[in-house]
Amino acid sequence: MRPLAVIGNVNVDLIVGPVAPWPKAGTETVVDHDELRVGGQAGNTALAWQALGVDFDIAANVGDDQFGRWLREAFGHRAEKWPVRPEGTTLSVGMTHPDGERTFFTTRGHLPRLSLADVVSGLDGNRLSGGCALLCGSFLTDDLTGDYDAFFDWADRHGIAVALDTGWPMEGWTPANCAAVRAWLSRCELALFNEVETLTLAALQDPVDAAREIRFGMKKGAVAVVKRGPQGALAVGPDGTLVEALAPDVKVVDTIGAGDVFNAAFLAALARDQPLAACLSFATQVASRAISTLPRNYGGALQFEDGSHERA
Repeated sequence: MRPLAVIGNVNVDLIVGPVAPWPKAGTETVVDHDELRVGGQAGNTALAWQALGVDFDIAANVGDDQFGRWLREAFGHRAEKWPVRPEGTTLSVGMTHPDGERTFFTTRGHLPRLSLADVVSGLDGNRLSGGCALLCGSFLTDDLTGDYDAFFDWADRHGIAVALDTGWPMEGWTPANCAAVRAWLSRCELALFNEVETLTLAALQDPVDAAREIRFGMKKGAVAVVKRGPQGALAVGPDGTLVEALAPDVKVVDTIGAGDVFNAAFLAALARDQPLAACLSFATQVASRAISTLPRNYGGALQFEDGSHERA
């Protein structure tokens, strides 16, 4: 198996709900469910890898408070090199709705201070050589994002492929944000965006055309993946071939982190040199199971097309 790493935002999620309709100001709403859990794109990806029994590295930081200590404990030895910032740990309060969607309120907290120095000191570039690093939470990690060019140079020197999933920008997909992401993608081997993000970045209406357009602006031999929720996923491979996977019909319970779970499963399969179709299918099945279970689980044994197995 080729080595894997994730770099970016690890924070605390407080999930409550379901809530419908939106509460009026000055009122109190009693909900049926609450859960305090590890969150953030990097955190969700790492949790999925842990559940799948996948070895990985993670570069992140935490705040100097009880939440920061709790996050470090959740990842054990993998968090030993995480820097502790004087700021409070970033907290996201997520309210779920009966249709499975959610609304977030997030504090700035420690995330903007994750730096390039934190990343390169926390990861062994030589050990990751030949593997893949997932870069995520781009619009929350201000210091690191400002040094992305240097990060890409570091990854190139060590022969590390970079997968990108920026997350949703707080100010929306402005022309400046779209231009920045397209520039980052030009240094990446893999794009992992949802359908709305893909269509917006490509300024096109068809997801297949948009995926091809995004891949055209990436490194030679890149793969562009489009996560389509209940419609499954599609990808345009290194040779331009279109691959699609259907999502199973499930009762949605909690979609929080669904895209991150997909990313984790897709990269786990890819790291085992599975065909692109098998990677898409595996990722879609694992993510579908995750969003339809409470407490969340990632399934049992799943067989790839070549007969090998991966836990799911």
